[in-house]
Amino acid sequence: MSLSKQHEMHKRRFSRNLGLGLVLAGFVALVFGLTIAKVSNEDFAVPSSEADG
Repeated sequence: MSLSKQHEMHKRRFSRNLGLGLVLAGFVALVFGLTIAKVSNEDFAVPSSEADG
């Protein structure tokens, strides 16, 4: 069984999948960054239990 050369269609498909993967990773990073920014807002504060005592 001999190894054959990769067809051009596979090269184009890999290129498209790589681009789509990078766009998806960028979107995930954007959503993660926005989530961190929203959670770490200065208005966000954990209620303290000092008022009880």
